[in-house]
Amino acid sequence: MTDSVKLTCTTCGQTNRIPRARLAESPRCGSCGDPLVAGKVAELDPATHDKAIRADDLPLLVDYWAPWCGPCRMMAPEFAKAASQLAPQARLAKLNTQDHPDIATRARIQGIPALVLYHRGREIARLTGARPAADIVAFVRAKAPAAA
Repeated sequence: MTDSVKLTCTTCGQTNRIPRARLAESPRCGSCGDPLVAGKVAELDPATHDKAIRADDLPLLVDYWAPWCGPCRMMAPEFAKAASQLAPQARLAKLNTQDHPDIATRARIQGIPALVLYHRGREIARLTGARPAADIVAFVRAKAPAAA
């Protein structure tokens, strides 16, 4: 596979290599069978978060949120809309900062909701505050690498 991408399964944490040309065909994890680029928001645990931001070849936008945060809950449906619009060019995921404060500290999250765009182990850009889907999509398209 000369032109392939590595993706971490957000369900089981397994690394998968997918031909870039097949990303739009709803590829599934070779280990657990769950979709890898479904256009839906995935909930991350700390291990999967760390592995995905470090290794994935597609841009990954992580929403750092908490259940008690009103703006976070208000933005959730907009974030889901953005996920469906950005697939298969990027994946969107969430990390609960209340359950995983150590990850939020390491990611230097100072307020929520906070959106951080990662690509191949690097933070590319940040966006804070609740945003409509159109703003989230425009942010990712403007900041994500063109060859992603």
